[in-house]
Amino acid sequence: MASEPVKRGGWSINDFEIGKRLGQGKFGRVYLAREAKSQYIVALKVIFKEQLEKYRMHHQLKREMEIQRNLRHPHVLRLYGWFHDAERIFLILEYAHGGELYKELHRIHHFSEKQAATYIASLSHALAYCHEKHVIHRDIKPENLLLDHEGRLKIADFGWSVQSQNKRHTLCGTLDYLAPEMVENKSHDYAVDNWTLGVLCYEFLYGAPPFEADNQADTFRRIMKVDLTFPSTPHVSTDAKVLIMQLLVKDSAKRLSLEKILQHPWIIKNADPNDTILK
Repeated sequence: MASEPVKRGGWSINDFEIGKRLGQGKFGRVYLAREAKSQYIVALKVIFKEQLEKYRMHHQLKREMEIQRNLRHPHVLRLYGWFHDAERIFLILEYAHGGELYKELHRIHHFSEKQAATYIASLSHALAYCHEKHVIHRDIKPENLLLDHEGRLKIADFGWSVQSQNKRHTLCGTLDYLAPEMVENKSHDYAVDNWTLGVLCYEFLYGAPPFEADNQADTFRRIMKVDLTFPSTPHVSTDAKVLIMQLLVKDSAKRLSLEKILQHPWIIKNADPNDTILK
């Protein structure tokens, strides 16, 4: 079987056998599909043009497609190509058999230190690659992370990503994961992704993001103050808490670098090198 679906010339819906629906979002649906000629299994994301026009998302989708199409990393979901008809845009994506990491976290409430460290190491490798390509993700969260058939993590959604070497000013992403500089409408750079790794590490270990509150204003306030507390629980080590505190630092220049995350004692002790594919 081919290592990826390849076609000279344009794709069309007639090139695919469509299977079960895998998920649904605001702009369309995702289906399991098989490329008829190669028999290659993919996920086919179907986006309705009418919805894109309604929410004025054409430019954002184009940017997302261009960024993801050019990324090649074992922990980044591949975008193989796209095509469209009168009503729909189709994205041909790598199929992640394990589904959303969010569902797995919700099912078991929190991950073990070994599992959490493995995911954080995988993300650190993937984000280091993205940052080298001048791509800031800006929306890393469990819903945007998928697992392949071997349980390895894949960054899936690049809807809020930007490719730039300059500081940015757009407020984007998901509330609980926003860095203080974004909440305060200040310029931001790659360090917003490092902050999000701290939020994720906390959520992986405790089952909820650290600055969660009853309303948006309180969440914003907690983020800006870095109002960080650790529940009393025996399953989280001091090393894990230290790593989280080194990432959830208000001054973005003082956050732990991705390289230093991978050298951190907690990562070295707990991350499974067999599940973390190095770039």
